[in-house]
Amino acid sequence: MLACALGRSGIGIKRGEGDGITPRGSFRLLGAMIRAERIDLRSAQLDLTRILPSDGWCDAPGDRNYNRPVNLPYPASHEELCRSDHLYDVAIVLDYNVSQRLTAKGGGSAIFFHLARDGYTPTEGCVAISRRDMLWLLPRIDSKTEMVIG
Repeated sequence: MLACALGRSGIGIKRGEGDGITPRGSFRLLGAMIRAERIDLRSAQLDLTRILPSDGWCDAPGDRNYNRPVNLPYPASHEELCRSDHLYDVAIVLDYNVSQRLTAKGGGSAIFFHLARDGYTPTEGCVAISRRDMLWLLPRIDSKTEMVIG
C-alpha cells in the first residue's frame, strides 16, 4: 500500500470546478506528462508526453478546450503544466471528464495522478504520491491499468 494525498474536500461526487473533491470511481490511465529535464522515465509503460513551458491545461468550463491541453499563452482560465515546484515532474492523466466532458455543468477539469508535496498536504482534487513511490510504480502500470478511488 502506498501513502497518498487526496483533495482537500475528500472523496465524493464532483460538484464542479474548484470544489476540491477527488472523484469516486474507477478511471483508466490515459498517459503521462513528464518534465524530461527533471526525471528519466525510460522504464515507463504508459505513453509519455514531455511538458514544455508552453503547455497548459484549460480549466474554464465554458471554453471549447475545457479539460484539454492548450498552448500558452491562452486567453481562458488555465493551469500551467511547467511548474516551478516538482508536483508535475510526472503527471498521469486519469480518464475523469476527459473522454466524455461535462462542459455545461463544469464537472471539474483534469484529475491528475502526480507527485505529492512534503507532508502529503491536500490537493485540489488530484491523487498524489511521493516521487520514490511514483518511480517504483511507473514500470508496473500501463494503459490497461485502472485507478480505483473510494
